[in-house]
This record gives sequence, structure tokens and C-alpha cells, in this order.
Amino acid sequence: MGFEEFFPVWDQLTAAQQARMRGSLAERRIPKGTVIHNGSMHCTGLLLVQQGQLRAYILSDEGREITLYRLFDRDICLFSASCIMRSIQFDLTIAAEKDTELWVIPAELYKGIMEESAPVANYTNELMASRFSDVMWLIEQIMWKSFDKRLAAFLLEESALEETSTLKLTHETIANHLGTAREVVTRMLRYFQSEGMVKLSRGTVELTDTGKLRKMS
Repeated sequence: MGFEEFFPVWDQLTAAQQARMRGSLAERRIPKGTVIHNGSMHCTGLLLVQQGQLRAYILSDEGREITLYRLFDRDICLFSASCIMRSIQFDLTIAAEKDTELWVIPAELYKGIMEESAPVANYTNELMASRFSDVMWLIEQIMWKSFDKRLAAFLLEESALEETSTLKLTHETIANHLGTAREVVTRMLRYFQSEGMVKLSRGTVELTDTGKLRKMS
């Protein structure tokens, strides 16, 4: 499928705007593990995922990570083009969690079309509001939800995404997603194992009682 089938307001662009966007797109294949954008890079542009999986996260001064949200097929990332949104004051890193195919829309081109087109401006505002809602939800989880509940929910989410109960995840990787120390994750996973909810082995967490995990989450 072409770009026009992935961009929701394509049919509401003028023919000239469609030609400008089509002529400026860059299609990229990103290997798993590649950092596509971080706060110290130049303005990468908007990313529209064709297929694959990206992770957006922030990094503390101490080097601790926390996942803000993920991007899947047909998702678009605005914050990789933060240079067109001057009010954005945080540095976001975006990395490929799986081999990913995507389009890069140049930031200045998109800004120009957004200024001309009310449908694109409205779509962009809705998308930004949705992402900020994701971030606010995360803040609420961190502030009000205990870590055992957050960890249980994370394991269930990973199991659903990967369609398996055997997760190839290190304790460090889980800690990076949840914004905590590896030792905290290790202690809680050992507790989960003692309660029969998971089985641990090197680099692997097997979910053995999803019912208990759901009750906890």
C-alpha cells in the first residue's frame, strides 16, 4: 500500500499539496535496535510507521529510561519533528523495537502544509492531544499505582504484543521501560515467581499464571 492509504487526511489535501508531500517523502527501513531520533539530533521529521514497532522514551540525567509510548503500524510520531513545535521542552528518544519500515515527512514541509490546510492542522492537534493523554496516563500510573501492579500490567501487555507467554526480556530492559532500577525489577519478579505467576530463566520471563497477574494489575 502507498503512503496515501496510511495518511488519514490525504484525500483532504489539494493536488498541489499531495504532489509536494509525495515528492519529499523518504522511505526507510530501520533495523531493530536503531535509535532514529534523540533530543541532541537535528529535527528528524515526522515518522509514519508502515510496519514494525517503535519506542518513544525519555532519559534522566542519571541515565535511567522510561517508556512514554509505543508506535505501531499506521501510527505517526510528531515529537520527532519537535523543531516545528517550539513549546516542546523535553528531549525524546525514538528507537526501533522491531525491524521497521516507515516514511519520513520533512518537518518544514509538513509545517507549511499544516499552515495551509485546516484538516491537517486539526488532525495534528488531535494527534498531539492523544500523545499528551498517553503521557498523562503514564504519570498517573507512576504516581498512584504500586510497582507490582505496573509490572504485572507490563508483562501482560508484552505477552499480548508478542503473542506468547514466554518473553525474551532482561530485567534491565523491563527496568528501562518502567523507569526504575534493575534491582527493583529483579526483586519483584522473584516475588512473582514465588507466587507462581512467572518462571524466570536467563533473559526470559515465562508467564505461568496470567489470571493472577490480571488480578494484580
